Amino acid sequence: MFNNVCKNLLLLPALWLALSAGSAHAHKPSDSYLSLTVDKNAIHGQWDIALRDLDFAIGLDQDGNGELSWDEVRSKHADIAAYALSRLSLQAGGRKCDIQPGRQLLDEHTDGAYTVLMFEAACSGVETLTVQYNLLFDVDPQHKGLLKLVNRQGVVSTAIFSPEHATQQFKLADAGKLQQFFDYVKHGVWHIWIGFDHILFLLSLLLPAVLVTRQSKWEAGPSFRAAAVDVLKIVTAFTLAHSITLTLAALQYIALPSRWVESAIAGSVILAALNNLYPLFRGKRWMVAFAFGLIHGFGFASVLTDLGLPQSALVLALLGFNLGVEIGQLSIVAIFLPLSFALRKTWTYRRLVLSAGSAAIVAIAAVWLVERAFNLRLISA
Repeated sequence: MFNNVCKNLLLLPALWLALSAGSAHAHKPSDSYLSLTVDKNAIHGQWDIALRDLDFAIGLDQDGNGELSWDEVRSKHADIAAYALSRLSLQAGGRKCDIQPGRQLLDEHTDGAYTVLMFEAACSGVETLTVQYNLLFDVDPQHKGLLKLVNRQGVVSTAIFSPEHATQQFKLADAGKLQQFFDYVKHGVWHIWIGFDHILFLLSLLLPAVLVTRQSKWEAGPSFRAAAVDVLKIVTAFTLAHSITLTLAALQYIALPSRWVESAIAGSVILAALNNLYPLFRGKRWMVAFAFGLIHGFGFASVLTDLGLPQSALVLALLGFNLGVEIGQLSIVAIFLPLSFALRKTWTYRRLVLSAGSAAIVAIAAVWLVERAFNLRLISA
């Protein structure tokens, strides 16, 4: 009975993968960046929203040529403001704040052009702020809203909105450095859990950890200790590598185009999974984890940078986010390793989970690579 339960649990990631693959965006995940600054009688807002997302939601490309011109975007300013602000609600002390749109600008993020919508919300004596965010959730359930909230003392709080966490409340007077630290820990955990490509890369490297090769065939590994040591090498190498580039990129010492980074991450997933089918890195998976971990670090940094690093707690924010990523990784390993070890002798694990699972990962990551490298969308939301 125990083995049957383990089999069912171990197949859950494959089921999740199949269900999520069709809805996951292959480009840099769809995000918008909402900045709210609170003063005595008002909230000043800035909302950066990707033009590609707005085009998908309300149609900006009027001539249908696949490219957006400034005139096309400008002619839709009123529609953009109406669409966005109808999906944002601010309440202070239980009273809804009246939001008025302001000017709109254009800005270039690492993953493309964004409209920058300025707005003002009439809210007085704000001590507790409730934010309800519903942008794009009806057309893209993978969309995330990244909030940077600055209170009257200049203290920065951050949050991530998703369909499951569309309404959140903030006590502005209580925000401090310790709260910022825990906010970034939470963001790090959440980012690794929703980072499909990061998870698939890690799982691809971990799948063979409980097996050994004899005469070019996978067989059950001899001991849990040997498997745990192998996993420890992989996770440690990945952690060290992405911590280096995460820090360098977040502090803006190094900047790489998002398109390059996301394409390289997709390529790393392909190679890691392909290694399970045709051994390319015999006994050196920890080296692969380190090499490609450097690239994944830039992917982590893109979210951290866009959230906005608070200058007053820079080191704490970096440490918190990185700690959150590690907690997210270790939680995956803590579930995966005992189950995979228990099933390592079964046909289900060696053929279905390892071989078929790796082949499926290669196919999905190949689609991601084409989409990211050539800026296409082969999988619709």
